[in-house]
Amino acid sequence: MHLADTSGRLARFLGQRWARDLGLKISGVLVVLLVLEFCSRTGMLSRDWFPPITETYAELFKLAAGHPLWTEIGRTLSGWALGLALATALAVPCGILLGSNQTAYRLSRVVIEFCRPVPSVALIPLAVLVYGVGLEMKVFLIVFVTFWPILLQVIYGVRDVDPVVRDTARSYGLPPAARFFRVTLPSAAPYIATGLRISSAIALVLAVTAELVVGAPGLGQSIVVAQSNANLPRMYALIIVTGLVGWLLNIAFQAVERRLLRWHPSQRQEVAQ
Repeated sequence: MHLADTSGRLARFLGQRWARDLGLKISGVLVVLLVLEFCSRTGMLSRDWFPPITETYAELFKLAAGHPLWTEIGRTLSGWALGLALATALAVPCGILLGSNQTAYRLSRVVIEFCRPVPSVALIPLAVLVYGVGLEMKVFLIVFVTFWPILLQVIYGVRDVDPVVRDTARSYGLPPAARFFRVTLPSAAPYIATGLRISSAIALVLAVTAELVVGAPGLGQSIVVAQSNANLPRMYALIIVTGLVGWLLNIAFQAVERRLLRWHPSQRQEVAQ
């Protein structure tokens, strides 16, 4: 009975805390929106460049009720998904190999450190020249840029295996495949999840940037069209859509990470907080 009462009080406390945190977050957003509305209405911000936020959100709801918006979101997310999936499929095996073999890592380190900082914008002319302005161009840019964060996180995860655990598994006679799946992969899993979450945001930025710069179909192209037609409420509404898409993707990755890695101490500490 005492245990049930304690569990009930804990559940109520967590529910109240969640509601309080949600209320604070919503209040913060509303305050920012009200300030923007006030500044635009009073002329503190020029309405020629900053229309009232109410007009922007009215345009946003108008777009949400129409089919073209969802088509453009789908075009942007198709490049995002294909690029991120290909980068993951390439980076994870390479990271496992380089993290497991010190000689291979030393041989490739200079190449990694040279390619990793290359600005993605510098590759746009090459991508357009080779692939045109379609989906393939976006996928190429996303794969190139997101490959490196995932690769490095996998390398760090593989190299971070506790030597005592590794030696214990070897002393118990576990074959290499069993050591990989029971020791190496669980150790690297949190690093891989972090790399994917970081690369997800980078991939979305690259997809929208490619659409803005070269006019590839998607949200970026729609923003440029709205800006060219001097339709500022629609332009800002589409910018808000890109932010919402990125926010929802980050929430989805965090939820999957918490679900799949609930056994990891970092996830238990986050829940406790």
